Amino acid sequence: MSIVEHVVLFKVKDDTDQAKVNMMLNGLNGLVSLDPVVHLTAGPVFRTRSPISNFTHMLHSRYKSKEDLNSYSAHPDHLRVVKENVLPICDDIMAVDWVADNDPLPLSLPCNSAIKVTFLKLKENVNDEVQGEILGVIKGIKDNVSGIQQITCGENFSPARARGFSIASVAVFNGVNEMEGSEQNEEYVNLQKQKVRDYLDGVIVVDYVVPSSSSSSSSNL
Repeated sequence: MSIVEHVVLFKVKDDTDQAKVNMMLNGLNGLVSLDPVVHLTAGPVFRTRSPISNFTHMLHSRYKSKEDLNSYSAHPDHLRVVKENVLPICDDIMAVDWVADNDPLPLSLPCNSAIKVTFLKLKENVNDEVQGEILGVIKGIKDNVSGIQQITCGENFSPARARGFSIASVAVFNGVNEMEGSEQNEEYVNLQKQKVRDYLDGVIVVDYVVPSSSSSSSSNL
């Protein structure tokens, strides 16, 4: 199985009524019932760690193939939620899709799981060999940073809304305490950053917590 990761970041307009935000999140979370969806959660961003990012909400979902992601994207229910509940209240949207380098289990994440999403924009002169080295650095983090339950990474295959960010990863922790505890490995993480810093033209890091109101497809647990 090659799991497809789909992450969308939203910037809700500052003056938006909370009721409309709730309608957007309820509409997005309701899409978990669509057949192509393995896992879906949408909610407020817990913390943004990048000065170039001002996103307020995030959606993370998983599919068993690119075709299933396409089916989800084209589904009338998805198009309706985007048109009626998302676009009217958002002034910025960014999406990145990648094929996971492993099969993350469980596919459907429990409530209160903490997620760290990282997007990397590479400089124009970076070749495929260097991209492979960067992906290797990301893959090695799980074995050297405590608390990570899952980590996937890959190259974005949907450039239209990714703004040039071509490498993405998602790291999953049991909760916020475990995610923050992983920062005790700061020396190791900084060493890995030094290995790739010269090749980067931009970084977005967003922390997210799966809300208790999120639904998951229990058949895929």
